[in-house]
Amino acid sequence: MRGLRVVGAALVSVVVLCACGAGGGSGEASASPTPSATPSASAPPSPSPSPSPAESLVRMTRTGGFAGRTSSVLVKGDGSWTRLDGDAKPAGSGKLTPEELERLRSALAAADFAHLPRVSKSGTPVYDGFEYTIVHGGFEVVTADGSVPPALQDVLSALPPSEG
Repeated sequence: MRGLRVVGAALVSVVVLCACGAGGGSGEASASPTPSATPSASAPPSPSPSPSPAESLVRMTRTGGFAGRTSSVLVKGDGSWTRLDGDAKPAGSGKLTPEELERLRSALAAADFAHLPRVSKSGTPVYDGFEYTIVHGGFEVVTADGSVPPALQDVLSALPPSEG
């Protein structure tokens, strides 16, 4: 299991590097949000601005399962998406319809990444299940089958398939 995590972490790094190089810019928001000038404990964080069409909207990496596979899906702001296999090689691409893109954006906004636990694995373990790493708006969340918060279930169902 530790080996899968190391491979998963390495693949996530490769995906980030590929996404950064493919878009001609950074492609991702910073890893930690910029604090406001006058922080307030009761004020909710300001929502992330919508990414430009070339920037990453969301990235999801799925690892595990019975066969121990890894795959990733990167969706850009214009709805175009790329699927990467376990070797971080392109394994498919496409573009979400305007309705699908709106559904994904709504699910991402409703998930409220700023307030989700960074690691959510408190549920009943699913042996041979999948682990998901989702990056959106400068936040990274890790969860697994049996522990996926309801808000993230909507995000996962709105994403393009992680296998072709």
